Amino acid sequence: MPRYQRLALSSISAAALLAALPAGATTFTISWWGFNGDKMQEIIVNPFQELCGCEVVFETGNNGDRLNRLAMRSGAGVDVIYLTDSYSQAGIEQGLFQPIDRAQVPNIAELYDLAQAPQGEFGPAYTVGRIGLVYDSARVNPPITSWNDLWRADLASSLSLPNITTTAGPMVVLQAGRHAGVDAYTDEDATFAALAELAPNIVTNYNTGSEMINLFSTGEISVSMTQDFTLGRLRDAVPTIEWATLTDGEIAVLNTINIPTGSENVELAHQFINFVLSADIQRQLAEQGVDAPVNATVELSPEAAGMWTYGQEQIDSLQRIDYSQLNPARDRWLDRWNETFGM
Repeated sequence: MPRYQRLALSSISAAALLAALPAGATTFTISWWGFNGDKMQEIIVNPFQELCGCEVVFETGNNGDRLNRLAMRSGAGVDVIYLTDSYSQAGIEQGLFQPIDRAQVPNIAELYDLAQAPQGEFGPAYTVGRIGLVYDSARVNPPITSWNDLWRADLASSLSLPNITTTAGPMVVLQAGRHAGVDAYTDEDATFAALAELAPNIVTNYNTGSEMINLFSTGEISVSMTQDFTLGRLRDAVPTIEWATLTDGEIAVLNTINIPTGSENVELAHQFINFVLSADIQRQLAEQGVDAPVNATVELSPEAAGMWTYGQEQIDSLQRIDYSQLNPARDRWLDRWNETFGM
């Protein structure tokens, strides 16, 4: 579409949004991580402030801290909250979010199916990522092609996997169960026996992405499990890093937007979610290296697409996690994890 046509459509959309917004809304509060601040200001905050005639303010911090603050305020204090799906599930179970009125968010219909209602009637996902395996192709041969390869004898003292307290950590337990041929939720003995078999291959369990990247840089490890947003930084540090193509599938990580029960601007919050899910905003966020698009109508250049979990085929290949099962299981697994890895 020519640029002048896109601008014209944007103007029409802006006029429609302005007409739909509630009168008198002056302060709109977003709870999010605070990453990519300049780009988020340019792509989301400034245009939305112009559309709504409101002042956008922020509450920043990690998932757990922000969810805890919301719980202490009984769901009040912010109008929308960005969380990874494990934490948004916890918020749902604590009764901190209200259902989304999808009639007010028509752009939800343009999303991939897994993003439209990942946790029932609550917030949609605004981006999708993957948890998978990375390896140094200069040091690992044959290449990694399956989660089961983590147990290979030639990878002794070569791995760092995420600690169970991280976002990706509990997935290690799930994959150990699959390696053992059991359901990790119902046969924890066999699952942790498989983890014990894996332990000789593990140098350490990392707690931050920076720690994992440093372990690759110093040559202490050659294989790890991570989220795809770390790939660029990994390759900057070690150009021979490869993202493994896994025959048994990667794991989906969804970031969601929810409206807390105490939001003072509920109609405006729905309009904001619709705005963030629009094809134009989703495309800009992807092209500027902020987030992968979940709006299925977004078309990216091959270069931009290569950065992200993108396209129907890749989306369909992802394993989805049921956090209503995983969150309580993680608490049960913590002691056995620490015993297995001598922590």
